Amino acid sequence: MRISTERWAELALHPVRIRILRAVAGGHRTASDLAGLLPDVPQATLYRQISTLAKAGLLEVVEEHKVGGATERVYAVPEGGLTPSPEALASATPDDHARWFTAFAGSLLSEFSRYLDRDHVDLAADGAGYQQMVLHLDDEEFIAFAQGFAELVRPLLANEPGGGRTPRLLATVLLPLKEG
Repeated sequence: MRISTERWAELALHPVRIRILRAVAGGHRTASDLAGLLPDVPQATLYRQISTLAKAGLLEVVEEHKVGGATERVYAVPEGGLTPSPEALASATPDDHARWFTAFAGSLLSEFSRYLDRDHVDLAADGAGYQQMVLHLDDEEFIAFAQGFAELVRPLLANEPGGGRTPRLLATVLLPLKEG
């Protein structure tokens, strides 16, 4: 299902919805699973946001189970992911991109703040970190880098939660710098 760029931004860039989508990405989750993963989100808010995402097609119901007298739904991110189409990205205005990047950066700041709120924080032991580096690349080198990075990450995206795996957030930003 393709939705307009404006509708995608309105739906996907909400702070709680970003966290829900991140928690579901790469696996299957029930509302109960999500409540356990996002304990700081009030239950009514969580259920309302899950419903909004499902109605818009940003989450899909992949299974349903009867639990007592209720139906428990299992959600997944639809095939093709959550990003707007390349055409939508190309047609977005600079203001659109500024708004989207602000939501992106804000969600990273929120996740890092939640990490720092833990009882014990050890960046090295936790495998956490942040850095900036400048790569000097011509167009061919950049294309080779981007393709190599995608090839490196692609198989890891298929990993299911569990089995001793720790969910790790990888966020990338690439942008050309003005020389001088």
